Amino acid sequence: MANYTLKVNGTSHEVNVSDDTPLLWVLRDHLNLVGTKYGCGIAQCGACTVHVDGDAMRSCSLPIKAVADKKITTIEGLSKDASHPLQDAWRKHDVPQCGYCQAGQIMNAAALLKSTPKPSDSDIDAAMQGNLCRCGTYTRIKAAIKTASMK
Repeated sequence: MANYTLKVNGTSHEVNVSDDTPLLWVLRDHLNLVGTKYGCGIAQCGACTVHVDGDAMRSCSLPIKAVADKKITTIEGLSKDASHPLQDAWRKHDVPQCGYCQAGQIMNAAALLKSTPKPSDSDIDAAMQGNLCRCGTYTRIKAAIKTASMK
């Protein structure tokens, strides 16, 4: 066990965990930030996507020792009142069905819009390729990203 100071959503947190503990479990079990979901555990579905120093990363396979000195943003930190342009667009386009993958989808899309503010359809397809939606709302997801990119 080791002590780590994490900067999550602009706040410093102290945790005492094993070096190889995945960031996902630190967020959920130690910091009670449960918006980030467990999907597959092997970084293939994207449900656990968070930002690490602004880049979209899969938290289920990211050991805490790799992010101890980084800035971490979860879905809870994207905006204080769920008013981020992507969150607004998600509601406008009625994207969620079951909602399970949505935090990861939004976090991945936010990283895309940061790097490519006006993405083409192929930019969106390429960036979102690793985020799975069991309900198949990919057309709505793409429309919401397009809408958010216009703000």
